[in-house]
Amino acid sequence: MRVPPPRPAAPPAADPPPARARKAPNAFRTISEVADELHIPQHVLRFWETRFPQVKPLKRGGGRRYYRPDDIALVRRISELLYIQGYTIKGVQRLLREGGGRLGEEIPPPSPAEISAAAAERARNPELPMPGLAASPAPAARVLVRQKQDPEAERLRDVLRETLRALGEMRALL
Repeated sequence: MRVPPPRPAAPPAADPPPARARKAPNAFRTISEVADELHIPQHVLRFWETRFPQVKPLKRGGGRRYYRPDDIALVRRISELLYIQGYTIKGVQRLLREGGGRLGEEIPPPSPAEISAAAAERARNPELPMPGLAASPAPAARVLVRQKQDPEAERLRDVLRETLRALGEMRALL
């Protein structure tokens, strides 16, 4: 009688895949990583590349963008000037020209004319993207129709507009 050969031992249980390693602070980032970190939609980052020639992420094969740490710092500063301090795109472009392509930390608050131009721009297009807002996967036309039907969303929008107007007035007083 023939004895079957011994069965090989079961392979050891596979270790769970390691957690995604954090990138070094000086590592390049993809557009999705930058968008997530700064709470700015990817399409806005691409738009800023057309408006600010200083924002030049490295592009590899297939057009994939890789942002250097300096690119990320510049985009973060542009975002702060546009969304927090109330500058317009033209105002930030002017600051970049005057600063030799750099945005220093000692930038004065926008002038009253700049604030009113930014408010007029927001009034013409109240759906301008703002940091912290999730990009909607639905087409813009469908989103606008849905927003008009939701009175709570309209009320919140009005509250935000009034708050931004009041903040602009307070900034002008300072």
